[in-house]
Amino acid sequence: MIAKFMKTRKALIKRFKVTKTGKVLRRVSGQNHYRSKKSGKVIRQKRKMVEVPRSLAKKLRKMGLK
Repeated sequence: MIAKFMKTRKALIKRFKVTKTGKVLRRVSGQNHYRSKKSGKVIRQKRKMVEVPRSLAKKLRKMGLK
């Protein structure tokens, strides 16, 4: 008998990262275009990844993000 398991959604793997401590991180929006009008400070701040709220992280884990 084959064990049943849920496949990980590949879109989640591409968009989110799980740290060693279990935090879920995502990219900040607004990095791809229309950057010339933004200040250098804002552009540098947006390079970092930010933590996803716990309520959303819980939903992401249910969808298969490990």
